[in-house]
Amino acid sequence: MVLSKACDYGIRAILYIAVNTERQFVPINEIAKELNISFHFLTKILQVLTQKGILASFKGPKGGVRLARPGNDILLYDIVVAIDGDDLFTQCVLGLEGCGEGKPCPLHDEWGPIRDNLKTVFQQRTIADLAKQITHMNYRLTDLIKSESV
Repeated sequence: MVLSKACDYGIRAILYIAVNTERQFVPINEIAKELNISFHFLTKILQVLTQKGILASFKGPKGGVRLARPGNDILLYDIVVAIDGDDLFTQCVLGLEGCGEGKPCPLHDEWGPIRDNLKTVFQQRTIADLAKQITHMNYRLTDLIKSESV
């Protein structure tokens, strides 16, 4: 995968929050349980997203996290850059310094267009767009299968 595990979890958590906007705050332990993510790891990720102004948090018995601004104003790109930085969109896929037209790596010609396309897609997709796909098209956020009530 191109994104770090932290970034993957951060995106999934934000999408979980976005589809639960009827509640003022979504408890972190609920997000962790529903998405099968370590509570402590998720807490660290959500702290970063709160510091970057993407999420807002509230402590206490009715506490949790919520989007800090409307889902239409949060780009997928914003989340990736907040957690992983912009290296995905600017760096060599092999991590070689100075990779470019003058000193290309073996994957430079293939990676450049893919990298640019990813950046475009991530800058065009909002959390609201993705949340609609989850709610209206039954897209999934987890590998967990909910057991049917007997």
